[in-house]
Amino acid sequence: MTWTAYRVALRVLSPIHIGWRKLGNLQQTRPYVTGRSFWGALTARITREQGRNDYTEIGELVNEQLAFTYFYPSTRSDRVTHWPWSTQWDEFAWTFLSSYASTALEDGHSAEAGSLHETEFIAPHTRDKEQNPVFLVGYIFERGDCDFLICDWRKALDRLQVGGERSYGWGRVRLEGKCERVSDNRCFESYSLSYEKDYPQITVPEEKELLAHTVDPNNDSIKGTIEPLLGRETRTSSGFGGSFSPDVEICWVPGSKMTQSKSFRIQQKGIWRPD
Repeated sequence: MTWTAYRVALRVLSPIHIGWRKLGNLQQTRPYVTGRSFWGALTARITREQGRNDYTEIGELVNEQLAFTYFYPSTRSDRVTHWPWSTQWDEFAWTFLSSYASTALEDGHSAEAGSLHETEFIAPHTRDKEQNPVFLVGYIFERGDCDFLICDWRKALDRLQVGGERSYGWGRVRLEGKCERVSDNRCFESYSLSYEKDYPQITVPEEKELLAHTVDPNNDSIKGTIEPLLGRETRTSSGFGGSFSPDVEICWVPGSKMTQSKSFRIQQKGIWRPD
């Protein structure tokens, strides 16, 4: 199977909330855009651009003909400058994350009891005094026989909305520059790519981190945390985010570290599976 890899940088235009977990009154965001969130945003935009209403069909075509990594915040459009784990976490959180507090009103005048909550988000500008623009950096893989309905995916990148709170204008991004074709079979600087099987393959070097949720729970060469991965999907019959994903996967979370080099397949919705 022939695949072509492109490095993609998306300029963050408004706060992005990728739903994760709740701590007290705080709704935390994941510090990256998951493959599922990106797949949903791309599916919705391509479907609208085509003037169709069949999200299920377009979503299946995206799954078959495109693959992608997770997207990570960065102060540069050509590489990831900060990783959201281990010793870099404090600097990452200070640079990219912020939050918004809100409450429901009772009778339109006073705060409703127990309704105060705070929503964390990836900010469109860094928190330092320079307030630099924030980019999301990742990779998209296009299959050689890509269907004409999907081959205009580059146009869709200028009008994506990813994550939650979209009705408030959150999640807006646009393509920064052009999608740069990868010529050296490498991504995120240290990870090598190959295309010998039905999906792109990525090799994680020893002592480097997994960069996506990875289904390989019995692998004793991975050190980190596992979690059940469940998400919402948009289907024609249920509306935006109205359906849960059909399967729950037990995955190693991004940031888990390999104690020895190993290859994985980048499969549907950006999830990695053993080669």
